[in-house]
Amino acid sequence: MEHKIRSGHGAALMTVILWGTTFISTKVLLVDFQPVEILFFRFIIGFAALFLIAPRRLKVKEKKQEITFMLAGLTGICLYYLLENMALTYTLASNVGVIISAAPFFTAILTQLFMKQEEKLGIHFFIGFVVAMAGICLISFNGSALKINPLGDLLALLAAFLWSCYSVLSKKIGGYGYQTILTTRRVFGYGLMFMIPALFFFDFTLELTRFKNPVYLFNIIFLGLGASALCFVTWNYAVKVLGAMKTSVYIYMVPVVTIVTSVIILHEKVTPLAGLGTVLTLAGLIVSESRSFQKLRAQSLHTD
Repeated sequence: MEHKIRSGHGAALMTVILWGTTFISTKVLLVDFQPVEILFFRFIIGFAALFLIAPRRLKVKEKKQEITFMLAGLTGICLYYLLENMALTYTLASNVGVIISAAPFFTAILTQLFMKQEEKLGIHFFIGFVVAMAGICLISFNGSALKINPLGDLLALLAAFLWSCYSVLSKKIGGYGYQTILTTRRVFGYGLMFMIPALFFFDFTLELTRFKNPVYLFNIIFLGLGASALCFVTWNYAVKVLGAMKTSVYIYMVPVVTIVTSVIILHEKVTPLAGLGTVLTLAGLIVSESRSFQKLRAQSLHTD
């Protein structure tokens, strides 16, 4: 059991590290691609990859389970990303970054309401949340003035709530006993199905000739195989093992990874405010997960 919990934390950490680097690939592709095109292509690639890895059909036992898969695809694949992209057109990226990072708070509330078997909220969670959000604010705004954009900020808030819904639904799916790759592929399938009607309302064009550019091809493959196929499998596995609330806390790490990546790859400079924000964000994560880490240590000592 101890090994399984450790692997859950490892899967969550690996996932957010990869997700924190996706902004570079997205930034490269945005030169010639619309956000909705990037979104559609990456999940098509992710779905195809998961099909090749596990081509057998998932036989769902109950209609209620099928509805859960549909809702997961709608909230976590289709609506979350569409609303996040829409929010970025109305408000600052810094606003979206901070608001999306509040997803663990919504997840914690939803798990208390609908997932009775999850661990009850403790004071450590709220302290960690406040400390991490303070750090994320320093990273995102970095000394610039806060500018409120009601529509964009509301869309970002709704996106954060939808991701929380997806996390809770993923935990429920994890309890069905199916293979994680198969369940993730099914969620992708429903997400793509719900996404297709939205393509007609955005500037979507197929134009596959754009992928003749090796830079574009490499980045879309990274987003499809790494950030989508691999990361959603590892995230869903972490939720299955740790629970929705504990796993969602790792979202705090995404802005930190983005800062580190921008320094290493884009050679951007880290300001004192961003540095302090990074420390606070990591501290908030540690505080929020402190009870989980203490249990792991106790189990390890008991085993020894």
